[in-house]
Amino acid sequence: MNLKSIKNKPSFKIITNLYVIILTVFVIWMLFLDENSYLTHREFNKEIEELETWIEYHKQKIANDKETIEKLKDSLELERYAREKYLMKKENEDIYIIEFDTIKK
Repeated sequence: MNLKSIKNKPSFKIITNLYVIILTVFVIWMLFLDENSYLTHREFNKEIEELETWIEYHKQKIANDKETIEKLKDSLELERYAREKYLMKKENEDIYIIEFDTIKK
């Protein structure tokens, strides 16, 4: 195989075509080297998914808080909440906190 026989092959002619070489360099540049490359877009998509998960979590928390606020509009419910969460009490009242041991001996 000499150089002349290699140059006459159709695959060599396609590979050495100027348009094919430029297109190959362009594709490699756009996929890996450019600041808007495929790899960068993939990282951004992962970040978007994480942020959407974060948003859904906080929307759920907001819904729970709104439900709690609606419950606390009732004075009896507000008193119950204050007693349970903040251990508040009325005057001349004693509070006993009973904790159950859940560790088996």
